[in-house]
Amino acid sequence: MLRLRYDGGTLVLEGPHDSLQEARALCPSLAADRRIGGLRAPAVAYREVLTRLTRAGIAFEDEARAYREVALRHLAEREPYVHQTEAVDAWIRGGRRGVVVLPTGSGKTHVAELAMVAAARSTLVVAPTIDLMNQWYDTLTTAFGVHLGVVGGGAHDVADVTVTTYDSAYRHMEKLGARFGLVIYDEVHHLPGPSYSLAAEGSLAPFRLGLTATPERADDGMARIAHLTGPIVYRRDLSEMAGGVLSPYEIVRLRVPLTDEERERYDLARGCYLDFVRARGIRLSGGQGFRRFLRETSRCPEGRQAFKGYREQRAIALCCVGKRRLLRALLWQHRTDRTLIFTHENATAYDIAREHLIPPLTHQTSAAERRWILSAFREGEVNAIVTSRVLNEGVDVPRANVAVVMSGSASVREHVQRLGRILRRAEGKEAVLYELIAAGTSEEGMSERRRDHRAYQS
Repeated sequence: MLRLRYDGGTLVLEGPHDSLQEARALCPSLAADRRIGGLRAPAVAYREVLTRLTRAGIAFEDEARAYREVALRHLAEREPYVHQTEAVDAWIRGGRRGVVVLPTGSGKTHVAELAMVAAARSTLVVAPTIDLMNQWYDTLTTAFGVHLGVVGGGAHDVADVTVTTYDSAYRHMEKLGARFGLVIYDEVHHLPGPSYSLAAEGSLAPFRLGLTATPERADDGMARIAHLTGPIVYRRDLSEMAGGVLSPYEIVRLRVPLTDEERERYDLARGCYLDFVRARGIRLSGGQGFRRFLRETSRCPEGRQAFKGYREQRAIALCCVGKRRLLRALLWQHRTDRTLIFTHENATAYDIAREHLIPPLTHQTSAAERRWILSAFREGEVNAIVTSRVLNEGVDVPRANVAVVMSGSASVREHVQRLGRILRRAEGKEAVLYELIAAGTSEEGMSERRRDHRAYQS
């Protein structure tokens, strides 16, 4: 009889030669491993191997599976929203595999809880950051009242329901990969990275759920996500849910002129940058073009001057005098609201923090200070926070109702995530996002590209 076992992120099938040959013909994922005289496949192929061997009537012993059936019940059941029920039903119809796309604030965490109850298997929840891992820990402990394991942030406690980070999952998946029947990937758009993909391949979990508000990727990452978790099985966008599950919102796009002095400096710096690009025949569309620009600038004095010009014209556009003045007026106008100010880089965030006595949140902020700032914001002790990118994703700031985008990248995902931060529903709440754009600069093109989403076209 064949024997299937888990081996450090892979599956190993051993047994009589004829049976192995038959199994290999049935399961494309299985490949010969001469070192052991058997077959080997990535652990992610577990479900496929089991299904094909069982349907073919080939007898085998399953020694790979180490996950358990776990009956989870909510301590206090609440009626799910229609979209949450629809999402879980679609996931179940998809064989308990697939990605659910829902806007920030629409209850993706509760969708995960319902999926955990439906799957009734030991579950690993994978989050992108330690803050989000801790947020999942608190939410699931409150929901189910069971002991939760934690792997990450200095802790290594594995339980039937465990939370971890993508980085910790990568480091420990060889030992964790057989332990869980359901894996939930929060912010699943992170998964196609080489290390994170490898961790997902090393898990044999037959049930998988990906959660995201922004699945769009410029590469072929969605095909990779579909392979590792299943395809998108349910999707609702911001524009569909505003005014119902989410707060109604308004987007105000404000073009701010440069001063005469800024315009002169901008044109000079940009001319130096673009002259070099044209002289070297560099096409800037796509990441490869800009990487070539960076390589070329390091090879000659003209290149270093062009790079200096690139940085200067960008700095002028991202935080010009007019934007600073307008921000001051918006902060006064919304002095009784809860406001998030987004910048593209830390330096601008710290400048704004000093100018307006607003606490800054960046990747350099300590964990203790970060907790205090978010708590003070929730309690109303602080009415505004300025941040570079750390609030783009996941962190819960339900009271926020105003966002000011001082600067950002051309990423659609980043822009939708920033809008999502202010849309969590509250009685009488109406959200507004201000996008400040330096007129007559490259920022106008970036703004057009990052607004390429239905949430901005309604």
